[in-house]
Amino acid sequence: MNWFSTEFIWLDWAVLALGLLGVVWVVWRAVVEDKKAQQGEDSSAYLFGKGEPWYVIGMAIFAANIGSEHLVGLAGTGAKSGVGMSHWEMQGWMILILGWLFVPFYQLLINKMGKIITMPDFLKFRYTKATGSWLSIITLVAYILTKVSVTAFTGGIFFEFLLGIPFWYGAIGLILITCVFTVFGGMKGVMKLSTIQTPILIVGSFLVLFLGLSLLGGVGGDYGSISAGWDRMMEFCGNLNNGYGTTHIFHWDSQDPMYQDYPGFVTFIGASIIGFWYWCTDQHIVQRVLGQTPNESNDVVMARARRGSIAAGYFKLLPVFMFLIPGMVCAALASRGDIALDNTDAAFAIMVKNILPAGVKGIVTIGFVCALVASLAAFFNSCATLFTEDFYKPMKQGKTEEHYVFVGRVATVVVVILGFAWIPVMMSLGSLYDYLQGIQSLLAPAMVAVFTLGIFSKKITPKAGEWGMIVGFLIGMVRLLTNILTDTGKATMDGAFWDCTAWFWQTNWLVFECWLLVFLVVLMVVVSFFTPKPTEEQVAAITFTSDFKKEIRSSWNIWDILGTLGVIACCAAFYAYFS
Repeated sequence: MNWFSTEFIWLDWAVLALGLLGVVWVVWRAVVEDKKAQQGEDSSAYLFGKGEPWYVIGMAIFAANIGSEHLVGLAGTGAKSGVGMSHWEMQGWMILILGWLFVPFYQLLINKMGKIITMPDFLKFRYTKATGSWLSIITLVAYILTKVSVTAFTGGIFFEFLLGIPFWYGAIGLILITCVFTVFGGMKGVMKLSTIQTPILIVGSFLVLFLGLSLLGGVGGDYGSISAGWDRMMEFCGNLNNGYGTTHIFHWDSQDPMYQDYPGFVTFIGASIIGFWYWCTDQHIVQRVLGQTPNESNDVVMARARRGSIAAGYFKLLPVFMFLIPGMVCAALASRGDIALDNTDAAFAIMVKNILPAGVKGIVTIGFVCALVASLAAFFNSCATLFTEDFYKPMKQGKTEEHYVFVGRVATVVVVILGFAWIPVMMSLGSLYDYLQGIQSLLAPAMVAVFTLGIFSKKITPKAGEWGMIVGFLIGMVRLLTNILTDTGKATMDGAFWDCTAWFWQTNWLVFECWLLVFLVVLMVVVSFFTPKPTEEQVAAITFTSDFKKEIRSSWNIWDILGTLGVIACCAAFYAYFS
């Protein structure tokens, strides 16, 4: 048997089949035991989960973030553009803001409302009912357009290049498997799957990285020094991009061909806006830290959520090394003929096939399949939560818990169908990663403005939040329409209308995102001067009492501080090395 075959052999298929069966059994057993403990169906547990340990929360946040767009898009971006996209991945520091800053506010509102909240719940309480409803609509649309469809699409590509499964079979199969898993597993299933796939995914990806660097450091197909491989990768990538290189995270020179995509420090600001929305206000991330068991004290809940966020901050340091840099290694290996790379999106799958020995390919693929399912299941579950908690329950009160769980499952199926139906449309809109980040840059400013001002200012009025959410979403959708019509500003459009609106559709997407955020903040401040002030109850929702402040202080200790500083130091070191 050829242990270093560049194809999936019978041993890999056997390991993959047995491993997946084992995963299914473990997850199913966990779900059954959890239901027995609940004495029946519980919509809150199904949608949010119970109070998991901090390390499970950390792995669940990490797993919810890692999807097929990383396995395909991030590695492909590394092969093509180097570390420029690292701004969106080196955001462990942003998750700390969720744990330290936002969790106490969310917990305060949980205390006042007497139930686990969704993000629309917060906006309905702080602003108006319409504001929360708009967030639910925007979030559901965003999940369908940028999460479900993208994950299924890139999953199809990954399975095609790694396992040889035709694209549509892989995409459809991934959606169907995830749909069944989410419907019957709920949040408990997602949490359990996260704890299984996270260590496999991390170990497997670093095996790809180190073996790839070792092969690059050798000569004539033999393995050599990992450090020599790193030096050769940096040398090769440093000479790309017309000599400007792809090994620096900031592109300052306007003559640099990559400056149009990553315009200097604006890239960091734009990535931070998207990161702030994603890590601090997006339902499918926040949902990972809000679960709790009955009669728990506030300090216990906040301590667990904060430590889970700190753990996730360390995990978030890894994707650059797990996916992006292996893409750079793949490009360097291809340049000297060690492997064939005809499609950069296939970089990671090609590395797995060509670098890992037989049997290990199967083990690593188990982690990849679990990652795809866990990430997609997290989106499905969040969609079910938003629909059930924010639309259905208010309209149909007094139903049984079994009924609400069933409605959440039906909502999941509908999201699956809509996400799958969008794939052919998405395929016609150009580059996958540009499409994904472009959509997020148009949605994030409204979310950041509304949540930030709503929490940190008592003077922002309810109508200001409603206006900020609606106007921001509408401007973003108009910009998206012009992106489609003008090929993201590249096409030349004739006519007086296009001439006088060129600034709107030709402005760099990151620059546009920053100015949109500034405009929305100013708009909300101005509207607040002319609309009724928030009620005392709404202001109380963002006001910490002396007792609550004491609970916040008692929820952290020196180890939380040291762990936080460690995450920040690691992020700073990465920026310093690749600057």
